[in-house]
Amino acid sequence: MDPIKVDFSGKGRAKELYIPPERAGLKTIISIILTLVVAVLAFYFMLPAINIKAYDFYSYIGVVLLSYIVFTFISSKAFARPEYIPYVKKRSFVPIVIGLVFAIILGIGYLSSALIFRAKTYSKIISVEEQQFGEESGITNIAGISDFEKIPMIDADVAANLGNKKLGDLAQFVSQFVIDNPYSTQINFRGVPTRILPLKYGDFFKWFNNRGNGIPAYIAVNMYTQEANAVTVEGGIKYSSSEYFGRKLARVLRFNYPTYMFGVPSLEINEDGDPWWVCERIDKTIGLVGGEDVTGLVLVNARTGETKEYSIDKVKAENSDIKWVDQVYSADLLNKQYNYYGKYCGGFFNSFIGQTGVKITTSGYSYLTNNDDVWMYTGVTSVTNDDSIIGFALINQRTKKAFFQKISGTTEAGAQASAESIVSDKGWKATFPLVLNIKGEATYFMALKDNNVVKSYAMVSVERVQDAARSPNDDYPNLVACLKSYESTIKASGINLRFNYEGKETDIDTSLYEFVTGAVDEIRTAVIGGESVYYIKLKDSAAYYSISASQSDEAIILNKGDTVIIAFEKKEDRIIPAQDIRLK
Repeated sequence: MDPIKVDFSGKGRAKELYIPPERAGLKTIISIILTLVVAVLAFYFMLPAINIKAYDFYSYIGVVLLSYIVFTFISSKAFARPEYIPYVKKRSFVPIVIGLVFAIILGIGYLSSALIFRAKTYSKIISVEEQQFGEESGITNIAGISDFEKIPMIDADVAANLGNKKLGDLAQFVSQFVIDNPYSTQINFRGVPTRILPLKYGDFFKWFNNRGNGIPAYIAVNMYTQEANAVTVEGGIKYSSSEYFGRKLARVLRFNYPTYMFGVPSLEINEDGDPWWVCERIDKTIGLVGGEDVTGLVLVNARTGETKEYSIDKVKAENSDIKWVDQVYSADLLNKQYNYYGKYCGGFFNSFIGQTGVKITTSGYSYLTNNDDVWMYTGVTSVTNDDSIIGFALINQRTKKAFFQKISGTTEAGAQASAESIVSDKGWKATFPLVLNIKGEATYFMALKDNNVVKSYAMVSVERVQDAARSPNDDYPNLVACLKSYESTIKASGINLRFNYEGKETDIDTSLYEFVTGAVDEIRTAVIGGESVYYIKLKDSAAYYSISASQSDEAIILNKGDTVIIAFEKKEDRIIPAQDIRLK
């Protein structure tokens, strides 16, 4: 080994210091072995993707290289003998160079991905189709009360509260398991909006006591009926985020796919109710480290640990065998990508200077179901006026099909404030609202809750925030009553909600009334209170349907034998008040 010159006097009179080659070689070997041990342990616990596009890969390399330098410093006893520090520096030269190389790669990669240079590319990471409000998309069209069965009536916090109550009712689960909220998922299960709440072990000791049987169930909350059920899993859930060692979900993914980058997993169930972890495979599509997007899925069977990999094309294919998967793209990722589109479509500097056409999402999002898919939706506002929206963004979480529906009105926060003002004396809080198309009227729908218990429902017009109504009964949140109250409020503003039955347009709510079609057999009239009232009897019917001239213009011109459609409230009386009569 070459001698190391060390100036002990500090006066330029260096002395040569030799470290015996055999000792130096042994110490180097020991440092390398210990570094390899650290590398294995760090990989086991840090679980980095071995991928130059992953930030955690660079952190991992830094830990390994630093560990070699530390072991070299310790093995040479340089902390006790400063004259050995040059030896440590010499032995650290290679790992330092390797670290600098990776730092340069990361630096260049960061610059190649920087928004200031690639703004236009970022804006094209998602394609958005523009529409007028009400056109075919993910917005739920409400033609009657039955259509509300397709939408979630509550938010994630209320669902979690229902799940915790259900968990508390099950003696065998009490104190052993808790809701694992970060991994809960809203899905469309057999046509019903459902939130799946996975469980996790309460702590390490509870894991130790229950690890043999695994987690026995998951909680499924019907977001329409607000019923929570504990669904028992045969054999137990043995692969989850709260497991340790080889059954930990992140470890299963990393050991099977060491180079893949993953998003946050979510628990979904297939049509048979079997639980699977849905894990987004992420790639950086702009430069080296920018433009996150989903390029595929890895599914992990929560019971057995079996893994299945799918490319994004196979996931979206019409003949895909995993159409039951609803969350291919997480809501956070879609929201980020839409903001890239809204902010940078005119370039980077336009997003700050001039801001022509720049728009961003409002602070919050929710979910709607349509055609067996789940859509993330959020309001969109202009950066120059964030007090009102200019439309809504709707993005399919399975296919990433995206729409922007134009409409001006209040933000979700404004609608929440309007709904809460109705119950200001009670102090109830509004859930994040859903936007619905109620007979052509853009409407925010939300629940009013007290400590995450639903007390009432509220509806607020998107375009006229002052038009707000709620279900009046404080003892029971009645949806029908809320809709009737909202209709009355809207009509007071001179707006008639439009319905349709058998091809005829009417302002009668087809979900609240019954209908009969038949030929007119008899017509009688009477003047009551100065107004003409018509009594119409249909063939093969013993009842008469009464309606005033002011309620139906067509009743005035009816003739015997005409075929009509009559809307009425169900009654067994001889004379039944009709709400509407139309010629068919």
